[in-house]
Amino acid sequence: ERCRALATVLDDGMVFGHVTALRLLGVEVPWTLASDHRLHVVTRRPQDRPRRTAEGVVAHWSRQSELRTVEIDGIRATSPEQTFVQVGVGLRIPDDVVVLGDAMMRRRRTLTTTSTLKDAAERTHKVKGIVQVREQVERMRPGTDSSTETRTRLALTDAGLPCPAVNAVVRTSDGRYVKRVDMLYRDLRVAIEYDGDQHRTDRVQWQDDVRRRRWLEELGWDVVVVVLEDL
Repeated sequence: ERCRALATVLDDGMVFGHVTALRLLGVEVPWTLASDHRLHVVTRRPQDRPRRTAEGVVAHWSRQSELRTVEIDGIRATSPEQTFVQVGVGLRIPDDVVVLGDAMMRRRRTLTTTSTLKDAAERTHKVKGIVQVREQVERMRPGTDSSTETRTRLALTDAGLPCPAVNAVVRTSDGRYVKRVDMLYRDLRVAIEYDGDQHRTDRVQWQDDVRRRRWLEELGWDVVVVVLEDL
């Protein structure tokens, strides 16, 4: 509603971007920016930025070669790829850039692809932080369910282990569904599961996970369960 109200007085060349676009797109905001509830607007040219802005409104101009936008319930915002670059260049920790990219490619709600994110980063020049963003795209994986799953995967690869498959399905030899596993090394028959708060609050899910993990172990899999304190 705040965006809709502000949009009535914005010039045609201005759209919502940065963390505001993330929220409009329904993408998890990086933890370092979660407290920023200002409205961020973006223009194509620096001269188009308003000289005065209302309190709680931040104006930017895009250094990317073009300003790609999407419409969300009648409100114009920067595209997922453009927003990824805008926010990503401001993140200091490399893992945070990976978490942001993964959040845009959730298993249940995919907004973009790694190749599109890579293309957006390659098209961006003379912006501080863009080199780190380009370097981190290769570490991103589509199909995750949460940022903590991503951080678990990064902990494994940072320790020198190969990158596990993400949200892969395990079946019996005769094709029966056993479980969708957060991360796995199929050849080694190792399953890695992250247990978040939903396992504590959703008794039905917790019981189903326990039953299916036992089934995996009966089939010869090693099951490793990770909780937040492990990370």
